[in-house]
Amino acid sequence: MATTGFVISIWGVFVGILLFFRVPLSTAMLLSAVPTIVLLLGVVVLEYRGPATIERAATATPVPVEDYPELHATVNRVASMLDIPAPTIAVSDSPAPEAMVVGVRPTAIRLILSTGTLKALDENELEAVIAHELAHVKNRDAIVMTVISVPTVLAAGLVARFPELADRDLVTAILLTIVGLVGLVITQGIVAVCSRTRELAADRAAVEVIGSAGPLASALRTLDRRIETMPSEDLRAVNSVSALSILPLKLRTDDEESVTYWDEDDNVTSPWSLRKSSPRFRSQFFRTHPPTEKRLELISDYGM
Repeated sequence: MATTGFVISIWGVFVGILLFFRVPLSTAMLLSAVPTIVLLLGVVVLEYRGPATIERAATATPVPVEDYPELHATVNRVASMLDIPAPTIAVSDSPAPEAMVVGVRPTAIRLILSTGTLKALDENELEAVIAHELAHVKNRDAIVMTVISVPTVLAAGLVARFPELADRDLVTAILLTIVGLVGLVITQGIVAVCSRTRELAADRAAVEVIGSAGPLASALRTLDRRIETMPSEDLRAVNSVSALSILPLKLRTDDEESVTYWDEDDNVTSPWSLRKSSPRFRSQFFRTHPPTEKRLELISDYGM
C-alpha cells in the first residue's frame, strides 16, 4: 500500500506539473508514466546490486569450507532444518558483533558474520543467531522489506536531488521535495514497524528450530553487552550496515543518545534512514529492531 501510494503520488506530481504548463490531461497522464517508470527501474537496479554493496560495506569476504569447517557445518544443518538452500558464508574482520543475511533470491543469499560475533558466542549461541538470520530467508523477509522500502528509496532520492532540480526548475524542485519529505517520514515509519515485526518473527522461528529459548536469549545478551563496551570508533566503522544486523549498533553521542541510522557527518547510511531531527523520537519511532529487553521477554514466552 505504501509503495503503491507513493508511486501514484510521484506520478501525480508529474501530472500536476504538466497541467501547470497547459499540457492536456490525457497527454500529461501518459507522459508522467515515463519518469515514474524510470525511477522504479533505478530502484530495481539498486536492489540488484545491493548485496554486493552491503558485503563491501561490511568488508566481508566469502570463506571456504576448509577455513571454517564447523561454521559451514552449523549453517548447513540449520538451513536443512529450515528447508532452504545453504547460503554463501562471508566473514568480516570486524570486532563489532555483526550477523546479517543479504540478497533477495534464496539461492543467492549471503550470510555475513563478523569475527567479533564468532569470538563472542559459544557454539549453541552461534547456532541460534544463524537460525535467526536464516529464518529471515525462510520468511522471505528480504523481498518483503525490499518492496515496502521502495517508497523510502524514492523519497530519499527526491530530497537528495533538490539542488540539481532547483537549477532547472525551482517550482518543480520544491514540489518534488515536499512530496519526498512527506513520503520519507510516512514510509520510514511503515518500514520501521514492519522491520521490527520481522525481527520478532525471526526470533520465534529460531527458537522453534533450535528447540530452546535459552541459546538465542543468551546470544542477544552477549552481543548487546559487547556493543555497549565497544569504542565509538569501531562502531562507526560498520554503522552503515547496522540496521541489517541482528542487533543495531548504538553510536554514543555527546548526550548519550543512541543513533543507529546516521553517520557522524549526518549522511544517509541506508535506505532505512532519516536525517537527525530528534534522536529520542527517531530511536523510538524509526528504530529497525525492538528493544533487546522486549525481545528477551518474548523469546522467553516462545520457549514455554
